[in-house]
Amino acid sequence: MTVELPVVVIGGGPAGLAAAAELVDRDLPVLVLERGGRAGAAVAEWGHVRLFSSWRDLVDPAAEKLLTGTGWRRPADDVYPTGREWVESYLVPLADALGDRVRFGAEVTGVSRLGRDRVVDAAREQQPFTVRVRTEGGEERVLARAVVDASGTWGSPNPLGADGLPALGEDTAGARISYRIPDLADPRVRDRHAGRATAVVGRGHSALTTIVALAALAEEEPGTTAVWVLRRGGVGDAFGGGEADQLAERGALGLRAKAAVEAGHIRVVTGFRAAEVRSEHGRPVLVDGNGQPLEPVDEVVVLTGFRPDLSFLSEIRLAVDPTLQAPVELAPLIDPNVHSCGTVYPHGAKELSHPEEGFYLAGMKSYGRAPTFLALTGYEQVRSIAARVAGDHEAADRVELVLPETGVCGGSGLSDASEAEAAAEAGNGCCSAGGPQEVELTAPAGTL
Repeated sequence: MTVELPVVVIGGGPAGLAAAAELVDRDLPVLVLERGGRAGAAVAEWGHVRLFSSWRDLVDPAAEKLLTGTGWRRPADDVYPTGREWVESYLVPLADALGDRVRFGAEVTGVSRLGRDRVVDAAREQQPFTVRVRTEGGEERVLARAVVDASGTWGSPNPLGADGLPALGEDTAGARISYRIPDLADPRVRDRHAGRATAVVGRGHSALTTIVALAALAEEEPGTTAVWVLRRGGVGDAFGGGEADQLAERGALGLRAKAAVEAGHIRVVTGFRAAEVRSEHGRPVLVDGNGQPLEPVDEVVVLTGFRPDLSFLSEIRLAVDPTLQAPVELAPLIDPNVHSCGTVYPHGAKELSHPEEGFYLAGMKSYGRAPTFLALTGYEQVRSIAARVAGDHEAADRVELVLPETGVCGGSGLSDASEAEAAAEAGNGCCSAGGPQEVELTAPAGTL
């Protein structure tokens, strides 16, 4: 293997640029390929959203070391930036510090071994990786000693359909359906929701952020309504850990969302699994698998998570969990069907490895379809990977990762039956059986 070949990092977001910084710190050549036109292009698309993590947890140590040499000044640790501030105050300066090691407008369309498709064993590990890249100037091939795919999942949102497939009519109703947290500070986006009815589908933090924003809009703009559509039979722990959450801003979001619902700004429908989108006078109507419709709305915001795009890795020998589409060694540690309380067992290069020696999934993409990924996780991953590529196996295996707990002991993959049993044990009747149910939450006197 030619030692001068770079490690190719796919993706110029937080994990990808941190990987590059870690590799530079070990004097290894690196090339970051980012299909967007700037550092953190995906983060910039949700730039209006404030992070749960403060600056204390958003700066990779090797990146800070690199940036310090340029005169960069670290933001105050206790400040919670927006995505836009993260990009402008950290990711863009980091990419500038990395210089020509980062290429923008470079979309990776395939990865393989030089002269070997995925079937060929002979001398496979002796061949460098070949990375196919599409740019404005055409296609080219880049050779690499190792590849770190940190391209994220932002470009592959999960569909509205509860079975993992797009709901019938979802594609044709696309003009009325979005898959991102709406930026209500944008006049064009605000006009789509102000004085109109919006359905928000999903139960994660993105959904909570959206219903809080729509509740605030409802107070300012008469006629603004929203319905929060949940697939589970009850609200359960959808509001998160509240004051028990060690990420204070994440817990506060849940409390604000709960208050918005209790105040009557958000109507809640549970046990609804979308199967179809119909049109009534040009307005979308969500219909479940039993043919039962909800009332027509003007906009549908689908926030049901993301999935990894593995299509351009078809010639790489991946060991991917069939359920989560995450590395098989990592999947049991993050599986939302069994994982709870927000803790993740320490993991690094070992858990992120594949049968294709020298290839790694890192960052959000390494979690496959599992939710709730923190920047700290990605930074520790790429530190370990860089150590492994450099041959420092002791450092690669010395992984220490302690994540803030959510205070909620129910993974998002729990079945309705599991949720119902938990509710019964707790003595509350939050979970209903049967079809869709409208839920009314009443605030105790004096709590709002």
